[in-house]
Amino acid sequence: MKVEFYGHVRQYNNIKSEIDRNMQEVLLSGQYVQGPMLKRFEAELAAYHGTKYAVGVGNGTDAIWLALMALGIGPGDEVITHPNTFFATAEAIWIAGATAVFVDCCPKTKCICPANIEAAITPKTKAIIPVHLYGQCADMVAIKKIADKHHLKLIEDNAQAIGAHGPNFKIGQLSDAATTSFIIQKNLGTFGDGGALVTNNPDIDAQVRKLRNHGSTARNVHSYGFNSRLDDLHAGVLSAKLKHIDAWNDDRRKWAARYTAGLKDCKTIDLPVELPGYRHVFHLYVIETKKPEWRDQLLDYLVKEGVDAKTHYSIAIHKQAGYPWGKGARIVGSLANAEANAACCISLPMFPELREDEVDYVIAKVKEWDAKMASQAPAGKGPAQSGKTCPVCS
Repeated sequence: MKVEFYGHVRQYNNIKSEIDRNMQEVLLSGQYVQGPMLKRFEAELAAYHGTKYAVGVGNGTDAIWLALMALGIGPGDEVITHPNTFFATAEAIWIAGATAVFVDCCPKTKCICPANIEAAITPKTKAIIPVHLYGQCADMVAIKKIADKHHLKLIEDNAQAIGAHGPNFKIGQLSDAATTSFIIQKNLGTFGDGGALVTNNPDIDAQVRKLRNHGSTARNVHSYGFNSRLDDLHAGVLSAKLKHIDAWNDDRRKWAARYTAGLKDCKTIDLPVELPGYRHVFHLYVIETKKPEWRDQLLDYLVKEGVDAKTHYSIAIHKQAGYPWGKGARIVGSLANAEANAACCISLPMFPELREDEVDYVIAKVKEWDAKMASQAPAGKGPAQSGKTCPVCS
């Protein structure tokens, strides 16, 4: 059996008529950039998040750095985040001209650990960017308290967790802005690139709208800005898909539960954790081998057996070749949890249109490898971690 990692074509075929109808509407309107379909989708996206505003931009990276710029964050400022995420999170900080400050993640959720944030704050600190990694929210209640105490801005990198929430909060509710990516791999993805920002702050909304469109608020009138617009064809695709996102996330959760039930007795891997009261939407279902040297062995075995498993963020940002390029970076404390996550992670196929037989085949192949390795050597305790107690998962 072959089990693909993505289900893009299956998803398109399932709602082809809805997507095609929206795209046809755009094509026949003759308005392809900042036209009525974009305005409609922005209104729908804001309503979905329960925020006052949503702004479509060119991609998820732009959404972060335009949010930083709208908040006046740039050269001489510091922004705290964590390094076991996609490079674009830090890249956006550097594009804005600020310094990225890396702290360690929670050993269970892999999201930024609130216990590590305060030690990293200096007079130069202006913002925190928590990443809702793999589809589970960071602890926004704890992070919000820290931000308020130190008068810091808060931007959520929500590229992976649309539709997720915590026990007492929704994404976008506790921050100055929440950004997202619509590249096709995401839970809500278009046929290409795209991004957006949601906010309750009218000044951020106005500034990002201006910045995305060459600094223009009226025809032929320009100030400082860029070209970062979500076009109407992509907005039409996203509008059609947004109506299904909760059902699709339910399916992701169903497959995640099946993976977890099937793999819970494995001795050589750790499984993802969903904290009580949180809604994890499983953009990725990431397992971790208990020894770093086992990661590539398991990955190679799965690929050889027809399972299109992958690694995501297998080199932490502070270990990347592009890291020194950043316009300043600082590390505070140990990054042992982030480094262990990067060294041991494997993403199993995860998309709503998976079938039971495909999920069961993946489970069977992981268990085959686990049984073989467990019989050869004890699994041990897994990669070294920081030893700090995380208030989120303790």
